[in-house]
Amino acid sequence: MSDRIFSSTTAATGTDGAVAQAVRAALCHLPGVDNAASVHLVGVASDMAIMSLLALSAYLMLLVGRVSFAQQAFFGVGAYSAGVATAMFDVPLPLALLVSMGLGALCSWLLALPTLRLSGLNYAVATLAFGEMARIAFSWGRWQVQTEDGPVGPMGQEGFRDIRWLLEYDLAPEVYMLLTVAVALGMIGLLMASERTRIGLNLRMIGQDDLLCASQGVAVERLRLWAAAAAGALAALGGGLYAHRTTYIEPALFDPMLGVHAVGYALLGGLGTALGPLLGVMLDLGLLDATRVVPGWRMVIFGGLVALFLRWRPRGLLDEVTVHRLHMALVQWFKPVGAGPEARRTQT
Repeated sequence: MSDRIFSSTTAATGTDGAVAQAVRAALCHLPGVDNAASVHLVGVASDMAIMSLLALSAYLMLLVGRVSFAQQAFFGVGAYSAGVATAMFDVPLPLALLVSMGLGALCSWLLALPTLRLSGLNYAVATLAFGEMARIAFSWGRWQVQTEDGPVGPMGQEGFRDIRWLLEYDLAPEVYMLLTVAVALGMIGLLMASERTRIGLNLRMIGQDDLLCASQGVAVERLRLWAAAAAGALAALGGGLYAHRTTYIEPALFDPMLGVHAVGYALLGGLGTALGPLLGVMLDLGLLDATRVVPGWRMVIFGGLVALFLRWRPRGLLDEVTVHRLHMALVQWFKPVGAGPEARRTQT
């Protein structure tokens, strides 16, 4: 589906080269991992980190009671905007990613405005329709500029090639993998910290009962708009990172199945914590896809797991009850030996 030009065979010098060699050496110390397998693991880890950002965007929407099948559209907005910025106008990658996040947040907010009063199936269908409209818009987009290496830019159905910022700046794939993992973990940590704030608690309450929240003075519509904008920014960030990892994107990549997977990752991993979407991605990309345990049956198994979880664990593996029990178990584990009742009450 994409040209994996930016691969682990790419040469890197200086500090990047030393870091890349250290990462490969560390991976080769794992049981059964040789140099070729370490290259594969670097790619899998990068994909997992990037897809975790997309899954987090769907998770945010699910928290406020909305099943969105449009997150792949904002993923595409981030991919195209970041690619245009770096490949066509030589913008530094960090700035290009910030621009893509802003555009993703804006597009998601604009979609949330007219669909604010929709819910359930009506909202899901509306977002699915928007996602398809965005994919068609990507296929219409044709805009190129002349560079030293020739014309560069999106060419509709033919795709957008030569997003080569990482190659031009000689950034090793192992270093890029570390950066993507750091970004994903940073966003997860930020969401986990925000869930302990008043805003985070209100977002979770809205998903449970928005009428009750509104009766208690919570600005339900404003918080849903905020959640939609934040979800769009997360999806666009993942898209920008994806475009530079693959160096090539096309409209077909941002089809509805990508949005369905994003929702599936969040539902499978759990809605009790921001770690849930990461767990869902790990189960799919890290276990079913990367290990090739059952070739050709990955989609069937993944879909079956989602269906079973919707029946037996609708809030996923890491639901609120499980997260609370794990938290209490950790508190007991790290409780000082010989602590009295007062210390126990203080820690719990």
